[in-house]
Amino acid sequence: RVLSLELNKDRDVERIHGSGINTLDIEPVEGRYMLSGGSDGVIVLYDLENLSRKPSYTCKALCSVGRSHPDVHKFSVETVQWYPHDTGMFTSSSFDKTLKIWDTNTLQPADVFHFEGTVYSHHMSPVATKHCLIAVGTKSPKVQLCDLKSGSCSHILQGHRQEVLAVSWSPRHEYVLATASADSRVKLWDVRRASGCLMTLDQHNGEKSKASSEAANTAHNGRVNGLCYTNDGLHLLTIGTDDRMRLWNSSTGENTLVNYGKVCNESRKGLKFTISCGCNPEFAFVPHDSTIAVYTIFTGELVTMLRGHYSTVDCCVFQPNFQ
Repeated sequence: RVLSLELNKDRDVERIHGSGINTLDIEPVEGRYMLSGGSDGVIVLYDLENLSRKPSYTCKALCSVGRSHPDVHKFSVETVQWYPHDTGMFTSSSFDKTLKIWDTNTLQPADVFHFEGTVYSHHMSPVATKHCLIAVGTKSPKVQLCDLKSGSCSHILQGHRQEVLAVSWSPRHEYVLATASADSRVKLWDVRRASGCLMTLDQHNGEKSKASSEAANTAHNGRVNGLCYTNDGLHLLTIGTDDRMRLWNSSTGENTLVNYGKVCNESRKGLKFTISCGCNPEFAFVPHDSTIAVYTIFTGELVTMLRGHYSTVDCCVFQPNFQ
């Protein structure tokens, strides 16, 4: 099905946003409701299900946090995410330096976290049962962990040297977090540890001589602005402004050396890409100009380019129920 993906002529999504859309998330409980966040701060919630059963339909927007809403984000919304366990709550973060926790039914913020710099990325663990931590990547090199239960930023992970552009919890180990930074590094953390950092991924697998002018343990030769775990959590895919995508063994930190060729990446901020779920083999979907490049993860093959948009694609999300 992935190999024959093409633009759906019978299915559309109601157009509410008046400006660019930066981020999408489909809730993991039913796979029915989708959030979108816009560059003007607006958030929209859609119902993807075709209740009419007609062959052609438009996914309706159920509600939105529009420009006139008193709690709307002042600037661009960079990340939206459903609470992983039910649809009663969702989260959003923005260049207005806040992370907001929303009550879906009232569309009111239940909590707001404030940061010193713009927020590029945040993530809640899809598998955590023992903690309610939201990882937040901002203009600061420090990774912030916000505790939903206490409503405060519980602790900070220090080690990056520049802004943190992407964060992602492991879907396999609830205390393991991956972070990607403008300092060319990707770090894996165990948030229970005092020091935090488990390892810093090294594109050369430790084989470059120590006398080399290049700093040790860089994941990319440029800003690292995208990361995504495979669904089993065994591998991690990263993208950098060196126009490279790399696949890592997430337990050993080894670069698997899969060659994806040139993966064009001009994003000045976080790059939102995604990985298929329940496919064999699994695929990566990477926005590129007005298209989405589809790669086979373990061979590096560029399978196809999905065309249909007229302008830059900013993000994509995979619907596992229907592939």
